[in-house]
Amino acid sequence: MSEIRKGRGYVYSIKYHIVWCVKYRHKVIHGEIEKRLKEMLYKIAKDNNFTIEEMETDLDHIHLLVECKPQHYIPDMIKALKGVSARLLMKEYGKVIKKKLWGGHLWNPSYFVATVSENTAEQIRTYIQNQKIK
Repeated sequence: MSEIRKGRGYVYSIKYHIVWCVKYRHKVIHGEIEKRLKEMLYKIAKDNNFTIEEMETDLDHIHLLVECKPQHYIPDMIKALKGVSARLLMKEYGKVIKKKLWGGHLWNPSYFVATVSENTAEQIRTYIQNQKIK
């Protein structure tokens, strides 16, 4: 069962399944870049007071299971995750990434988001964990 959290005057359990892709679906998320990206995303979430419960990448996209408070606005969360990670990855691995991408953009501007209920949370968690298994 999902953990029920309490705020000042409200009770909640909010989870989202979030997915976004690398620009042009180029396969750049592997090795050291993948490891560093995951570290960055966990830190960005912590800095913005939400939690990444599950995360896995494939070569050209990333899946997250995120828990947040009612005050969090989805576009702002995604802007923080994508914007900060792109800036930092380009700063650290720009030469490698720019060999496959041009124009200075790492992420496709679109994303997928779906609410996750307590009935579907475990299915989504398993789906995310199995991203690298074909």
